[in-house]
Amino acid sequence: MAVALITGAGGDLGGAVARRLASAGHVVALNDRPGRGTDALAAELGGVAAPAEVSDPDAVREMVEHVERRTGDHVGILVANAVCSTIAPFAEHDPDDWWRIVDADLGGAFACAQAVMPGMVERGGGRMVLVSSEWGVIGRPDATAHSASKAGIIALAKSLGRELAPLGIAVNAVAPSVLGTGWPEPDDGLGAEALERCAARVPLGRLAEPEEIAAAVAFLADDRLPTLVGQILHVNGGTTRARA
Repeated sequence: MAVALITGAGGDLGGAVARRLASAGHVVALNDRPGRGTDALAAELGGVAAPAEVSDPDAVREMVEHVERRTGDHVGILVANAVCSTIAPFAEHDPDDWWRIVDADLGGAFACAQAVMPGMVERGGGRMVLVSSEWGVIGRPDATAHSASKAGIIALAKSLGRELAPLGIAVNAVAPSVLGTGWPEPDDGLGAEALERCAARVPLGRLAEPEEIAAAVAFLADDRLPTLVGQILHVNGGTTRARA
């Protein structure tokens, strides 16, 4: 078993991933922005709360050191799940906000991967699961920053998969659709009607639940699959795979 660091653990998906990995016997370290409240979940799962802004590489390094001190071990599993999003027309999107989203989503995955990598090398290997999005595959109008950063995560997973595999570190990604529980940001513009429209185009007939995405993450985090490297699991009920 390993120490599993999950970013964005204060949201529905991050919480589901934490519960899934804890039930498999891993020690979970739960990250989210300061004030997002992962203390209760960490106590419930016997894990460690690790608040930090993942867009700040220095804060990420300090967070990883904190986790290592508290657990007495290096991080063996990274689930880079932090997300920040704004729904806004491209022509009206404030540049500072655009880069805030990219820095959190893509920059956060980069900073976390770089921070845990030395420990993974020292322990003889590890697993990184980067959480992308269906929008990173097909794009979405009015969500250019989120779509671009999630597309970058796919390229990051493929590139790191090739670079880190010789070190015993397997890097993969999941690209889920919008969840049936909604979106993490309360002012994202994805209300009940928007979720219904999203669900209507899914061949399966519904949106995925957090626990289903968490199962895919746990699959990629399993060290019994050492040859699974640089892969992207499209967990979306068939939307991208059903397109011509």
